[in-house]
Amino acid sequence: MNLSGNSEREKLDQINLISQTSSILIILAISILFIAVGILYSKKYRGLDNYLLANRSIGVFSLTSSLIASALGAWILFGPASAATWGGIGAVIGYALGTAFPLFILINLGGKFRKNFPKGKTFIEVIRARYGNKLFKLILFLSIFYMTIFLIAEVTAVALLLKYIAGTSLWITAGLVVITSLVYTLYGGLRASLFTDNIQFIIFVLLLVIVYGNLFSLNSGNFNFEYIGQNKPYLLSSNYLPNFTAGITFFIAVAATNLFHQGNWQRVYAAKNNEILKKSLIFSFFIIIPIVFLMGFSGLVAVSQNETVIPDLAFFSLILKENGMILSIVIIILAISLTVSSIDTLINAISSLIIVDGNKIFKGKKDYLLFSKQILIVLSIITFLVASKGLSILYLFLLADLLCCAAVLSIFYGFYNKKFSEKKAYLSILFGLIIGLLFFPSTDFSKSILVGVIISTDFFSEIIYTNLLFISFVFATFSPLIIWRLK
Repeated sequence: MNLSGNSEREKLDQINLISQTSSILIILAISILFIAVGILYSKKYRGLDNYLLANRSIGVFSLTSSLIASALGAWILFGPASAATWGGIGAVIGYALGTAFPLFILINLGGKFRKNFPKGKTFIEVIRARYGNKLFKLILFLSIFYMTIFLIAEVTAVALLLKYIAGTSLWITAGLVVITSLVYTLYGGLRASLFTDNIQFIIFVLLLVIVYGNLFSLNSGNFNFEYIGQNKPYLLSSNYLPNFTAGITFFIAVAATNLFHQGNWQRVYAAKNNEILKKSLIFSFFIIIPIVFLMGFSGLVAVSQNETVIPDLAFFSLILKENGMILSIVIIILAISLTVSSIDTLINAISSLIIVDGNKIFKGKKDYLLFSKQILIVLSIITFLVASKGLSILYLFLLADLLCCAAVLSIFYGFYNKKFSEKKAYLSILFGLIIGLLFFPSTDFSKSILVGVIISTDFFSEIIYTNLLFISFVFATFSPLIIWRLK
């Protein structure tokens, strides 16, 4: 997930390291490979249990590779490095830990859910069983809204990357990626998603080794803390406030939203047993952290070399500095693999929510599997249209993050305190959301509803009106605790 935004990407100059025709052929080749593999493999595993949970039979390697492939989308090529250029080492650490932390939480929580709700299929279904229909509807909306924004962001990111490297029209990349993922995921469900994730994981691990090797060799002597300390010491300084505010913001936002990602919960229930789940989550946790950290660290190096570097291009300014055609092809394959692995997870996750929980919202449907596919086709068309325009959806992403932050503590606290009622959970979430929205920054990040609209910024310290995003996320996350204390 990218919190740093993509508002500048549509303005980027094209470097055209390879031709548009070549890039389209690469996308087509990868797309056909995943479609063929996904459909052929899932043909052997039909039925709703396989579609939703792969018959609860997944082993360590498959589960680990799928968790990693699903967590790491094309955003890792943009987000961590971009955030590092202004948020310093704190943003790098916050991004890395925030991405991996939900998997650490699921080591205990996932096992608890499997024990207490052994027949569960979705996280939302468990929410309904624990709390009731009122809160269930709120969290269902929140989860689908967040995953739809995530879907749009992934397709937009890869489309803009291909336009930057090869001049490929946004609609071509967006269309091919969306259609590819839809075809095999709607046919094979989680089985197809898991198997293609395994292949995608192997591909991008090999490609990441190549990319990191070139990253170090092309920036020999510069890719270290000493170089950053000499050129941009404030990015490593404990006196630089964004090192704390950015780090905490990214950690809270990324960790909270990923705990509402149904794709993760599908994999919790798809594990063959609790021991396999635990091992897979631990392996994934320790693999994800260095990958995201190194991507973020490249942003520190890039801005240390060139303080005018465009944040979204920080990583690419290092790896493509010699305009290498081979490296461009590697990055395209890497980006497509990362994107498709995230998209198929999101498609299957949204589908599972509608299949399992849709009858509580949409009454009278005879076939909820068919209905889920119809909904996903509509969402995919919206995704294609938005991604084809190259629009920034940063603000919507931040809003989705705020919703998740307001809900995260109350929802999960209830699974450890049986006396915590649905009413109190609902009120605490609304309270957190209201407080968070009062400080949530405007589209230009200069003011908020409370700071600058209701009350002039003159009445607030500069620390407050220059750190509204950080304050809104902290308040949204922790203010619900006030409601917990009320009788």
